Amino acid sequence: MLKRIWPFMSRYKKYLFMSCLCVMVETVFELVIPMLMADIIDVGVANRDTHYIFIRGILMIACAFFALLLGVFYAKYAAMAGQGFAAELRKAEFRKVQSFSFSNMDHFSTSSLITRLTSDVTILQTAVSNGIRPIVRSPVMLITALFLTFSINAKLTIVFLIAIPVLGISLFLIVKKVGPLYRLMQTSVDRVNTIVQENLNAIRVVKSYVRGDYEQEKFEKVNADLRSSSEKAFRTSVWNLPMFQFVMYTTIICILWFGGNMIFVGTMKVGELTGFLSYVLQILNSLMMISNVFLMLTRSLASCERIIEIFDESIDISENEEKQAQVENGDIVFDHVYFKYQDSAKEYVLQDINLHIKKGSTVGILGGCGSAKTTLVQLIPRLYDVSEGEIRIDGKNVKEYPLHHLRDAIGMVLQKNTLFSGTIRENLLWGNEQASQEDLDWACHVACADEFIESFPNGYENDLGQGGVNVSGGQKQRLCIARALLKHPKVLIFDDSTSAVDTRTEAKIKEGLASLKDTTKIIIAQRVSSIMHADQIVILDDGKIHAIGTHEELLKKDYVYQDIYTSQLEGAGL
Repeated sequence: MLKRIWPFMSRYKKYLFMSCLCVMVETVFELVIPMLMADIIDVGVANRDTHYIFIRGILMIACAFFALLLGVFYAKYAAMAGQGFAAELRKAEFRKVQSFSFSNMDHFSTSSLITRLTSDVTILQTAVSNGIRPIVRSPVMLITALFLTFSINAKLTIVFLIAIPVLGISLFLIVKKVGPLYRLMQTSVDRVNTIVQENLNAIRVVKSYVRGDYEQEKFEKVNADLRSSSEKAFRTSVWNLPMFQFVMYTTIICILWFGGNMIFVGTMKVGELTGFLSYVLQILNSLMMISNVFLMLTRSLASCERIIEIFDESIDISENEEKQAQVENGDIVFDHVYFKYQDSAKEYVLQDINLHIKKGSTVGILGGCGSAKTTLVQLIPRLYDVSEGEIRIDGKNVKEYPLHHLRDAIGMVLQKNTLFSGTIRENLLWGNEQASQEDLDWACHVACADEFIESFPNGYENDLGQGGVNVSGGQKQRLCIARALLKHPKVLIFDDSTSAVDTRTEAKIKEGLASLKDTTKIIIAQRVSSIMHADQIVILDDGKIHAIGTHEELLKKDYVYQDIYTSQLEGAGL
């Protein structure tokens, strides 16, 4: 699994190598210090040689200084490697998410994707930044210190042959149990983020319905679940410390007991026992670091699995980048189109759709809630792919067009109006980065957005706030229409995009759109008045085409259209 994410470290291998080198050399300096200390006791102190003690003391200080200096360089290089690795991983993950189709996005919740892009990546980043030192230092110190203790007194070293397996078995049992708990904990983080995101996005609804207490209860429940799963994970992992301390203190007591007896019978010197104990503490410390590394890697693997799930998500919308076909006219044909969101679904959302939308024409789509109007138009720019049949634009299957060219030729004003933080100009330029001031003025005039832009003190430079909170729903819709017009698309799709504007403004927008003779216009609407002018009107009913015709034709012969028209006239009091 780690092999899958290793390539993201490629640009920062030199920093990783330098940090490892610093740790290895630092460890060597630290291992020399106990040997010098043993010499001071056994030679300098025993012979009362002040000069010898002074020289060895200077060497100990020098070793400590160089170890400290190498530790500083390690921290620098490890941070660069960890931060760089995380940046590359986050960038690749975000790029993958950007390539998702709508159906791919349906496999993950928004909060889960956010957690995988932030929290899970941060855990891996921390594992790299904080894990290099113990991963490199512990084996070097363990092996070297074991060799030195063996050279000092082979019999006492036998104590470790008993202590190490005990620690190893304990660590294995802890890691085996804590791994699934870490994954459960990250899933709980997803749920907390979901509740927080929903609450913040709908804060006005929550306050207007006085449902703050209900939302608080929901949050407290998922927050309690997160606390519970975190407690279980950390409660299991902390057993590592008492187990280590038990083995460590038992080992030290055994060494002092057997070492003291050896000194008593004259087979070991005091300085040797002192140096041996120093190495013992370093060995035990390295074992502790190794156990912590295993626990850290266990948590990292749980996050790594979640990130790899993003990379393993199969993009269900493929494209032929070699073909450079472009939409020229915007003539659209639905040829026996069927669609369902999941292959395993029993029923189709759209069934046997046969429809011809001529270039430059205006087509209205009408139908009840759940009749799949939005789904129908989302198939044109391949936000979803058809399950059966095909959609052709200018005689070519939409799958033959590169996605960039296809979607660039289609302007969509979605049912949910989305504006971004920034100025009006910055939001409009999403439609066309190269748009001139004349282009902006034209698009805003057609969309009737100029009426309110002129009233703002800063005009196009007026800040919209987060999500466009500084403008009304109708103003949002008009800005979104203007943004789509700036693309100068061959096909223009409106998904109930004038529902928040008054009838007078809607009429003016229709007049402006009528001037776009070369643009194919598809309008989804709830009001008959919004599509009466269309060249043809499509009535959808339960995912099927019920009828097609002009306003006059449908009013004469189609009972569904007649019912809708009559009910809306009565609702308007006409």
